[in-house]
Order: sequence, then C-alpha cells, then structure tokens
Amino acid sequence: MTTQQTEQQYLPVDLKRELLPRHVAVICDGNGRWAKKRGLPRIMGHKRGVDALKNLLRTCKDWGIKALTAYAFSTENWKRPEEEVEFLMTLFGRVLRQELEEMLAEDVQIRFVGDLEELPVGLQKEITHAMETTRNNRTIQFNVATNYGGRLEILQACRSIADRVQKGLLQPNEIDEAIFERHLYTAGSCDPDLLIRTSGEMRISNFLLWQIAYSEIYITETLWPDFDRNEFHRALSAYQQRERRFGKI
Repeated sequence: MTTQQTEQQYLPVDLKRELLPRHVAVICDGNGRWAKKRGLPRIMGHKRGVDALKNLLRTCKDWGIKALTAYAFSTENWKRPEEEVEFLMTLFGRVLRQELEEMLAEDVQIRFVGDLEELPVGLQKEITHAMETTRNNRTIQFNVATNYGGRLEILQACRSIADRVQKGLLQPNEIDEAIFERHLYTAGSCDPDLLIRTSGEMRISNFLLWQIAYSEIYITETLWPDFDRNEFHRALSAYQQRERRFGKI
C-alpha cells in the first residue's frame, strides 16, 4: 500500500468523527451530461459513474460511515432508449461479478432495494447470489436502489400491511411507524442522515420518500462521474455545519 493510499484511509483532520452521518444516500445524477460534454456516448458516462460509486463506497468505509445507499436505476428509467437500458442491466451484472470477491474481503454487505422481480432473470440471480454471499458482512452496508421508486415502495408497503389486516394477523390500531418501516424495501436500515444530489438538480426524484423525512440535503453542481473524495469531503463539511433539530427549537 502506498503512502497516498494510507493517508486516504484517515478521516480529514477538519471533520469530526462524532458528527459524521451514519448513513449517506446519493442520487447519482449527470452521467449522460458528463459524456455529452466530452463528445462520448452516454454509456461511457455510466461506466465512469460506476468508478465514482466504487470510490465513494471505499471512502465511506475508510472514514467510518456505516451505510451508503445509491440510486442506481429508478422505475422511471425504463423510459430511456432500449439500448441504454440493456447496457445498464448488463453493466450491473458485470460489476457484481467483478467486485464480489473484493466486497467479501472488505467486509461490505450489499443489498438491492426496489422491485427486483421486474429485472432480467439472469441479473436477479446475480443479485440474489451477491446478497446471500455478503449477508454476514458488517463493516459497511451498501444499498443499491435498482428499479426503485419511492411511491411504489410506499404503495407496496400499504398493500402488504392491508393483506395482514385482512388475514387477521394485524389490527389497524396496531399500525405504527415501526410496523410500516418493516414493510419497506429498506427494512433493517437506519434512515439516511445526509442525502447528496449531484449535477445541480433541485429535486428528490421519487427517492426514499419516507426515509429522508429528516435527512440533510446537499446539492452540488458536480456531475456524478466527477464526484470524488474531495467533493465528498466538501459535502461532509457542509453537513457538519448544520444544526439538526428534528422539529425541536
């Protein structure tokens, strides 16, 4: 390991460990625009976006952040050109196969959240294998939101709870936030403390609508493939300047 790699493992001196977010969520926006600016096909932006996500995951692990959730593919992304969607599905499977051994070595637990039954059967098998293989890893939880939509997630939770009520397994007056959260795709994960959106867009885009109720939001003009450790450092610095009151004075 080089001196530079060793230095990167340590938390920057201006960041306070006790004020780090436990869970960071990212809307990885701008791959296509990054490629267009360089006269490249959109798929090259997606390839570079994968590298940016791998670097962010390693940074979170090195700096002691316990969970990272990335918005990889939304329920609306099926409307993109067919060849781009096919490339993304192939890319997801290839990256899983290539990175699984390293995730095991680095103690990364990977989870996919979303309506996974709509994905290609081969990719579903890759996902199931990766999640099962890493389920006992504990250093960092890496959630990949794939075919994910916040409204659909809430609807499916409501349907699941309604089914339990109909079967007499649950009384309506027993339904509280804890029960509702157990029926979400993200069951078992703490809510994000920090939500980062790249490319300067000022919207949530149907992402984690329930879970980000009290998340701090950080917007950067940086396109996702250019989001590196320095950009993440700036995001964390801004986060640590916020006073999180959760509705209190």
